Amino acid sequence: MLIRRTFVLGALGLVAAAVASPSVHAQSGSNSTLVIATTQVPRHFNGAVQSGMATALPTAQIFASPLRYDESWKPQPYLAQSWEVAPDGLSVTLHLVKDAVFHDGHPVTSEDVAFSIMAIKANHPFQTMLAAVDKVEAPDPATAVIRLTHPAPSLLLAMSPALMPILPKHIYGDGQDLKTHPANLKPIGSGPFKLIEYKQGEYYTLEKFDKFFLAGRPKLDRIVVRLVSDQNAALVSMERGDVQALPFVAGVRDIDRLQKAPNVTVTDKGFAGVGPLNWLAFNTKKKPLDDLRVRQAIAYAANRDFIVSKLMGGKAAPSLGPIAPDSPLAEAGVEPFKVDYAKSAALLDAAGYPKGADGSRFALTIDYIPGGDEQQRNVAEYLRSQLKRVGINLEVRAAPDFPTWAQRVSNYDFDLTMDTVYNWGDPVIGVNRTYLSSNIRKGIIWSNTQQYSNPKVDELLQAAAVETSPEKRKALYSEFQKIVVQDVPIYFINVTPYYNAFSKGLGGLPTSIWGMMAPLDEMYWATPPKT
Repeated sequence: MLIRRTFVLGALGLVAAAVASPSVHAQSGSNSTLVIATTQVPRHFNGAVQSGMATALPTAQIFASPLRYDESWKPQPYLAQSWEVAPDGLSVTLHLVKDAVFHDGHPVTSEDVAFSIMAIKANHPFQTMLAAVDKVEAPDPATAVIRLTHPAPSLLLAMSPALMPILPKHIYGDGQDLKTHPANLKPIGSGPFKLIEYKQGEYYTLEKFDKFFLAGRPKLDRIVVRLVSDQNAALVSMERGDVQALPFVAGVRDIDRLQKAPNVTVTDKGFAGVGPLNWLAFNTKKKPLDDLRVRQAIAYAANRDFIVSKLMGGKAAPSLGPIAPDSPLAEAGVEPFKVDYAKSAALLDAAGYPKGADGSRFALTIDYIPGGDEQQRNVAEYLRSQLKRVGINLEVRAAPDFPTWAQRVSNYDFDLTMDTVYNWGDPVIGVNRTYLSSNIRKGIIWSNTQQYSNPKVDELLQAAAVETSPEKRKALYSEFQKIVVQDVPIYFINVTPYYNAFSKGLGGLPTSIWGMMAPLDEMYWATPPKT
């Protein structure tokens, strides 16, 4: 049946090309095989030096990490069977399981943990993630002691599979550059699956590691991941049952279509750790946007409710602040900026921008990331009509490609821009970069490109980063969120509506905070597909 379907889809490009591969075809006949389609194409398989969902999905299968997380944001044992944080917060001791081995049979030891943490600190793009780590000691093969220059409550979350793969030192410690190491395309990890085949840009195949240290796992024999460029082809394959999982679906119409498919389960669970936010950013150093009253006026005219309920068809949750609403650190009691044209006009008048004879006050441009029309271009177009109501003429400026948009924004050649940025679980990892004045770095996209600077915000973020009391930390972030929302360097719109689709009959669905970027070792076929 699978072969016949493959040829039916022959006109759909890479999906069919991957299925036509003899090796993938042979593996796909097994009931304990899961076939995934995704448009997220990894450059390689080393999550120690590369961020993003494309790399994290396979990395979490190939490599184990010290900890993993459940749906309630609670750390769970993984390579570390237990751990202790010192009373002064200046060290974390990991006690490793003693029967974990890499896919080549070498035991996993504290030397591998020490090597990996320092490698990630030196090479990962999230430079704040392990900034507090001074060194890692390995007093015996089963014990790793992470020494810190200051308390780092975000460190435990950073030990997740999506962020901290434990690499084999005997392979990666040969002195070669980790970012271009040949092992990045032939990885050896200690995770539940091992990479057995990769046809670059088309598919990769993962096979059950029979010496995985968690008894009875993984429950699947194989995972085949087809890399597709045509989202519509992927949707057709999912509807037909040719693939059984389609992660990271963000298109509103695509989500709606999959929700109507009779044999498909669609869920938005599994993205709380990512915390993807869609927002309108302001160049706060450029007139008239250097005036807080102008930024607030735009916020009062934007109408978040309409964007979320109409433009996004109710598929996206509203976002009110810089920390994603699914995070336990999110503060709901911020200024919501409910649409109020009269208040918007009054603020513009007070700022010294009265309406002219033609009814307009001034003109601005708005940029957007190309390629994501529902979250980006459509919202930009809608904002043009909204701001016109209060006398602001908005020109929507398209970019031919992502690098062009990124160059404009990172070099401050913009007034307003739509943007999508991820929290990555903890503010230290994914939030601070947008608001710390020390991170105003020209030419670096997803730094503080708004050039926003508030000494009190800097103080709060720095204090929260080292605060070990959960209650005090939450209070610091609460104050931070209220200030940032009131200052409006960004108008927060919605949580980017990522969804995962699965064939009915699959059990153990990945709905923890990291979703498909966590080990898929608990997935199984409750009702195997017919072949």
